[in-house]
Amino acid sequence: MASAPPRGALCQLRQAVAKLDPRSMAFFDEKAGLLPLGLPEIDAALQGGLVRGALHELEPGPGQQPGAVTGFALTLASLASSGGRSTLWIQTDFAALEAGIPYGLGVELFGLPLHHLLILHVSRPLDLLWAFEEALKSHSLAAVLAELPESGTAVDLTATRRLTLAARAGGGLGLLLRHRASPLPSAAMTRWQVAPAISQPDAYGGLGRTAFDLSLSKNRRGYCGRWIVCWNHDERIFVPQALSIGMVETTDDGSVDARPLVRAV
Repeated sequence: MASAPPRGALCQLRQAVAKLDPRSMAFFDEKAGLLPLGLPEIDAALQGGLVRGALHELEPGPGQQPGAVTGFALTLASLASSGGRSTLWIQTDFAALEAGIPYGLGVELFGLPLHHLLILHVSRPLDLLWAFEEALKSHSLAAVLAELPESGTAVDLTATRRLTLAARAGGGLGLLLRHRASPLPSAAMTRWQVAPAISQPDAYGGLGRTAFDLSLSKNRRGYCGRWIVCWNHDERIFVPQALSIGMVETTDDGSVDARPLVRAV
């Protein structure tokens, strides 16, 4: 039986196919660049960081707490907007009723200045998709967040392909926030399950840093895995916990090879 090709060769093959077929969802525009998270193990899995000019999906992990998804999205938007560009947050009216509207002081604690945040409320998921697609085409936005409260059946494979092409045109970070996990196939570059994690108390026994339990279940450019990370809002950087829960590889069809490897960070 032939052995699997090295990951580097597979990545080069995907890029070659993308140049032949611009519609290929494996496309990576080097001009758009990468957004490193600053954690070597996660950045290695992402081959340098999150791809800008691409769509990334965030959904709740065990416990179904959309607040953790929102918090992680804000950290990514904070990193993406370090150059001074604005972030647009799009919510359906029902999403605002179910999960609440952005709280100014909380948003700033994640490192995203309020004067760089634009908020748009729409009535229907279809309106959200239209606004999301149009906003992703803009070169003036560092990140665009779109929040869906339902399972999001309107955001099917065709819709995510359109969003991917729009993000590629604008070069910003496209973040699709789901309140519930979706079984639908997607053209997103990555898919993350986000759950809250227990943080370490500060030196005085008070509340510690915001901690996330991150599971990268889909990654078109490398590994999948699970990590516990904390957000340092003062320095706007991620810091690791003591242990990385595991790392797994994706197969050629994008599914997860369920053989985790426990590694210290």
